[in-house]
Amino acid sequence: MSFDVPTDRRYLESHEWAHEQDGTVRVGITDFAQDELGDVVFVELPAEGDVLSKDEQFGVIESIKAVSDLYAPVSGTVTAVNARLVDEPELVNEDPFGDGWMLELDPSDVDELDDLLSPDEYETQIF
Repeated sequence: MSFDVPTDRRYLESHEWAHEQDGTVRVGITDFAQDELGDVVFVELPAEGDVLSKDEQFGVIESIKAVSDLYAPVSGTVTAVNARLVDEPELVNEDPFGDGWMLELDPSDVDELDDLLSPDEYETQIF
C-alpha cells in the first residue's frame, strides 16, 4: 500500500505533520494515520490562544476503531483551529493534508521543526 508523504512538511513518530508557511505552523495527521484509524467520527481540539509545548497532547481523535491522542510538533500559541472538523470529522480521512488540517500555531521556536522527521525518515518508519 502506498501513502502520500508530502515533501514540504516535517513529521512526528506519532504521525502528526507540521507545515511551516510565513511564520505559522499548520498541524494535522498523516495519510498513514487516518488510514490506520479508519473512519474518523470525532476530533477534539484546543482553543485559540492556548499555549502548547512541543510533544504535549493537544487533542484527541476518535474513529470507529480507536481513540488516539494528538501531539504538538512544536511549542507555540494556537492561532486557529479547523472548526469544520466539529461537523465534518471525515475531512481528516478525505484530505488529511488539506481540508483535514487541525490547528495553526505561532511557534515560539521555529527551529524545533528541525527536530522532526524528514519526509524520507517518516517514509522509512511507515514502510
